Amino acid sequence: MEEIVQSFFNAEIAQAAMPIVLAGLLNTVLLSLLVVPLGLAGGLILALLAQLRSTAVRWSLMAWVDFFRAFPPLVLLILLFAGLPFAGLELGGFACVAIAFFLNTGAYYGEILRAGIDSIPRGQIEAARSTGLSGLQTMVWVVLPQAVRNVLPDLLSNTLEVVKLTSLGSVVAVPELLFQARQAQSVTFNPTPIVMAALIYFLILWPVVRLLSRLENRALAGRG
Repeated sequence: MEEIVQSFFNAEIAQAAMPIVLAGLLNTVLLSLLVVPLGLAGGLILALLAQLRSTAVRWSLMAWVDFFRAFPPLVLLILLFAGLPFAGLELGGFACVAIAFFLNTGAYYGEILRAGIDSIPRGQIEAARSTGLSGLQTMVWVVLPQAVRNVLPDLLSNTLEVVKLTSLGSVVAVPELLFQARQAQSVTFNPTPIVMAALIYFLILWPVVRLLSRLENRALAGRG
């Protein structure tokens, strides 16, 4: 037992590694604050374009969404980071993560928001237009608030996955939480910093998981 504690829960190593791990946590927060709004913005654009009646636009959007939902985000990230320099375009790790997440998570957010918009009865849209609201005003003030409320559990669930996926930034040397923990491990020759990173992820994301469960239970109760 003592050997396990010394290997995975070493207090001295935890204290020494804390500044490095906390620096990674700060970068993880900054990365999340970047990629989540980017993904939401991309998803909203896709969801709004899906409302157009053009068959060509609809089929193009379907192909775009299906491709980036099927394409592994890790492969996409490595392709951007390691492949673009061969085309004369060299981006930093942060930029590659932002672009990869914009493309990948935007497709997921887009499908969620599209489903939310489609869940609004047509009669409400026509009633809003009859009051003199324009199509844009109707979408912003009537449709989107209800659509977001209807799919809020799905949006939170996807956001939870996005935050967890920020750990992929370590693959392209973005100094986020996992990368910094691995750096601390390489210096201390002890897995305690990795355990610290895992605990930090849990403490940050567990409240969101509980909130998501409450929203899902409330939605199920409402349907019943």
